[in-house]
Amino acid sequence: MKQWYCHIAGQQYGPLDQSVLEAWAQQGRLGADHLVWSDGMAEWLPAGQALPMLFQAGPPPLNALVTVPPPGGTGGSTPNAQLMAQAREILTGNWGKAILFYILFCLLIVGIQLIPFIGGIVGLILVGAFQLGLVVFFLSLARRGSVEYGMMFRGFRSFGNALGASLLIGAFVFLWSLLLIVPGIIARIAYSQTFYLLADDKTLGPLEAIRKSKQLMNGYKWKFFCLGLRFIGWSILCVLTLGIGFIFLWPYMCVSYARFYDDLAAARAPQIAAEPVAAPDAPVQSPPSV
Repeated sequence: MKQWYCHIAGQQYGPLDQSVLEAWAQQGRLGADHLVWSDGMAEWLPAGQALPMLFQAGPPPLNALVTVPPPGGTGGSTPNAQLMAQAREILTGNWGKAILFYILFCLLIVGIQLIPFIGGIVGLILVGAFQLGLVVFFLSLARRGSVEYGMMFRGFRSFGNALGASLLIGAFVFLWSLLLIVPGIIARIAYSQTFYLLADDKTLGPLEAIRKSKQLMNGYKWKFFCLGLRFIGWSILCVLTLGIGFIFLWPYMCVSYARFYDDLAAARAPQIAAEPVAAPDAPVQSPPSV
């Protein structure tokens, strides 16, 4: 059987069967721009060129605001550090789009809040739809799909569900917070996947999306919390830059959390046991240097 080698995040893996590469592509570990090599190839090539069948997108999911099919995942077993590494890789070449989108998003939200007399009420009504649009943009980006700034308004296609989810989450978190801060934090984490679920299925009602988020996060709240902790150091550095660094940090966090969702959402899919195996020191057939 043909054996392959690949370079991911500066590390070489192999020899690997093609079935392993297929699994990694579905999990988001292997991207189309990662270099691969096999015996008989004159040089390393991008995986999308050498193995295009691994990255052929299926039809857009039905009833979804995100038109890029989910890439699959490990059911939540991918380490947070790896999810963040995937986010940095996805943002390579896309930082400008991500940063500009987030700046426009923040300016729009702040602008609505500054409307005299009614800004607070209007903001409360519209924030859910805009939050859903934010999720659509970064979820599409995390799935390596094309993105556009108009996605900011795509949440209005499911305005009622977005509004209901926003109000219900706010109310539930407030009620849990009355029992002290920790229950409120746990509730917020439990509901954290609600808008991702709405982006993938606009037919979900607010309560159903919240319920599915709670089910999805069962057993993964601590992992989600630890992912947030990984950004504390970056946040401190951003404060030292007088806040300028946040224009880079926020998109980084958004893509990382989108990868967390896509990896976790496959929890009911069969687990793929294959794990990266470091290339041997002296393989029988050594690949050429990159």
